[in-house]
Amino acid sequence: MKTALITGANKSIGYEAARQLLQHGYYVYLGSRDWQRGQQAVSQLQSEGFSQVEPLQIDVTDSASITAARQTLGQKTSVLDVLINNAGILGGMSQPALTASIGMIKEVFETNLFGVIEVTQAFIDLLQQSPAPRIVNVTSGLGSLTLHNDPSWPYYPVKGAAYQPSKAALNAYTIMLAYELRDTPFKVNAVDPGYTATDFNHHSGPGSVADAAARLVKAAMLGPDGLTSQFFSDDNAPETGISPW
Repeated sequence: MKTALITGANKSIGYEAARQLLQHGYYVYLGSRDWQRGQQAVSQLQSEGFSQVEPLQIDVTDSASITAARQTLGQKTSVLDVLINNAGILGGMSQPALTASIGMIKEVFETNLFGVIEVTQAFIDLLQQSPAPRIVNVTSGLGSLTLHNDPSWPYYPVKGAAYQPSKAALNAYTIMLAYELRDTPFKVNAVDPGYTATDFNHHSGPGSVADAAARLVKAAMLGPDGLTSQFFSDDNAPETGISPW
């Protein structure tokens, strides 16, 4: 049975990705910063008939929490097949480049970039035991530097000094990680779930949580001939599904 860890999975897209992986027969460790909320999410999934799921407390901005989560997971399994780095924050709604709070920018990067790096490094040994390991870094279409410099792009005016740069940096880390793992069975990709109606954006997005999660799950289940070191985004590139960086 394949195993998966999803961070920030007690609600929204991460939670739905857990459900979809469970439907595909995976054993899912549902990562949540808050233990109680993680348990509540697992209880809900179990009430739907899914038994192969359990909570894992992990705060991606807390090194001690990450270490504890790795130790806990290591006591339960010696192999991790999928890591979905889903936990992320938006930061303040106003992020002008000249006046955005440095503290707020650092807070966003702590979760969206440094948290991903530290979690990946902590769990890489378990992933290396899998015959077909997959790492999915949940990014945003707003992380495309190419499109941010294109006035014809529909989201061209949507600029910010914290969230967008954090996702652009995450994309860059994804490329570096994929390169380092290029001669192994790993598939490492950045996936844009799309502009989705969630608490994250006050339910302003037009996309559904189910469709967004399906994009993550698709990358998590790539076969041996699947692509690696890609920026998958159906929103940015509806024809090819691969966004410019």
